[in-house]
Amino acid sequence: MSSTYAIGDVQGCQHALAMLVERIHQQHKTEHQNEGQDDPFFIFVGDLVNRGPQSLATLRHMKSLGERGAVVLGNHDLHLLAAAHNIRKPNALDTLDDILAAPDRDELLDWLRRQPLALMRDGHLIVHAGVLPQWTAQQTLELAQEVGEVLRGPDWITFMSNMYGNSPDQWDDKLRGHDRLRCIVNALTRMRFCDADGRMEFKSKEGTGAAPAGFMPWFDVPGRKTAGTPIVCGHWSTLGLVMRPDLMALDTGCVWGGKLSAVRLSDRALFQVDCAQYQIPG
Repeated sequence: MSSTYAIGDVQGCQHALAMLVERIHQQHKTEHQNEGQDDPFFIFVGDLVNRGPQSLATLRHMKSLGERGAVVLGNHDLHLLAAAHNIRKPNALDTLDDILAAPDRDELLDWLRRQPLALMRDGHLIVHAGVLPQWTAQQTLELAQEVGEVLRGPDWITFMSNMYGNSPDQWDDKLRGHDRLRCIVNALTRMRFCDADGRMEFKSKEGTGAAPAGFMPWFDVPGRKTAGTPIVCGHWSTLGLVMRPDLMALDTGCVWGGKLSAVRLSDRALFQVDCAQYQIPG
């Protein structure tokens, strides 16, 4: 069986990703000489593209991994799909033009929309942003599958046209239609803070010390149903690297001049490369 490595938000920083993957491969070869060990398996925790300088090369690299890799979708990945179909206007900070103008654009976008919003690997639940406190790990996978089925289906553009918005900001099993799907997407790809009842707050992007009154990091909500299940996520660069028994937060701000981080799930070995800050045109 291959070793699994979870990698934080790449956001189009392909040069850093190539260095990190090479470092992992070299370590893998050193540790498993003459053992017939399979190649490493890579899982990316979302925000594969955007803001960094090489979104097209990054997306092509991840697609080329085939059965040697897996991804979950992040908010920037969904933004790419929306921008490609004129559902969202490009942001001044976006670096998606190379993908949108690429000859293999349609193939890449079709591959991207078929990726999940959550997956389970080696006993770890992988999402981009977070998990609402009312959800079990199994329910999280099932709800992510609901969205995935729509994204892969014939009406996916209609779904994306109704995907954006902050309401409803709290989960209810009775939610239906676009409200239900929007709430799932917001939790899995946008959430940082919520209150004890699972009401999400979307404005704050700073670290845990900047929690708005009445809110807390989603992973600190007392009694959350995924407590005890190891969760791997990204999305929160101001949070930085967090390694707890049931949480690994891996967005270490590569695109902002921080590090690109990977963790081997079997023993939590940490691999990092420094990233040269990418100057976003302004």
